[in-house]
Amino acid sequence: MMQNRYSRQILFQPIGEKGQEQLQQKSVLVAGAGALGTVASNHLVRAGVDHIRIVDRDFVEYSNLQRQMLYTEQDAKNMLPKAVAAENRLKEINPEVSIEGLVTDITSENIEKLMDGVDVVIDGTDNFSTRYLLNDACFKLGIPFAYGGAVSSRGMSAFFVPGETPCLRCMVPDGAGNGQTCDTVGVIAPVVDMVASLQVTEVMKYLTNNDHALRKDLYTFDMWQNQQFSMKLKEPVPDCTTCQTKAFPYLHTSVEEEYSVLCGRDSVQIHKTDHFDLHVWGQRLQTIAEVKKTPFLLKAILDSGETLVLFPDGRVLVQGIDDITRAKTLYDRLIGS
Repeated sequence: MMQNRYSRQILFQPIGEKGQEQLQQKSVLVAGAGALGTVASNHLVRAGVDHIRIVDRDFVEYSNLQRQMLYTEQDAKNMLPKAVAAENRLKEINPEVSIEGLVTDITSENIEKLMDGVDVVIDGTDNFSTRYLLNDACFKLGIPFAYGGAVSSRGMSAFFVPGETPCLRCMVPDGAGNGQTCDTVGVIAPVVDMVASLQVTEVMKYLTNNDHALRKDLYTFDMWQNQQFSMKLKEPVPDCTTCQTKAFPYLHTSVEEEYSVLCGRDSVQIHKTDHFDLHVWGQRLQTIAEVKKTPFLLKAILDSGETLVLFPDGRVLVQGIDDITRAKTLYDRLIGS
């Protein structure tokens, strides 16, 4: 079975049978199951990487289907959590691989546990706060970090190896982003495919001990404007709080506050408790809202236009606004403290 499934990959000399055996003994954390995460996990599973752990807090929506390749219209209709939908689809693609889909936030409290036993981490997130958290955890634990980002027609990627390269913070300091997101300026799917493919290629090199072939640059491109640029990974910044002083600030400061605006999403996340009984809350909210419930979440659509999405782990997304004060008011009025 393995010989047939991976035969073309084994014929590729840098991997061969030995490399294939190595892939089938490795574990990868895919942080985020959006556009980048779905493409990356699809490649990893088809390549035969032994264990894939996928972590995502969100659920499938119709606007995802243009670029998030593992999901179907039925997934959006059922409001399936992305981690669950991704796990279901990937198990159909390759039942030989162990797939673990986890519906949760990535926080300073759980990141090291989520990374337990993995050989490399792939960035499939959509915000730099979580990326810096992943960067800190990877360099603390000595686990390589495959960074990637895609927006509009532009993409970038780099592969950071603790002890051998600088870290993400050295190359992209806090606040260096331009604030653009897929929700504000859009994105075309081929950019996502290319970035995730670059990430996975570096991961495969690393997992098969082809370290000499690693790119060792921060690669950026614009597919629409036909532009590309490669910046060699420079020496670490001497006072970098991640890879030099090892303060790891994002591991010691709660990145996720009780109230946080999800950039570009017109949503505010509120996390003030650790559990919701969705059945109970469905009964409570059905008198004031149109309620839709799945085993994974409860959606309450209000007459005022906002939507509350409750998750079993105690999170609430207030959709339709980016005003924390208004979100607090709705939460306190409908959910309580």
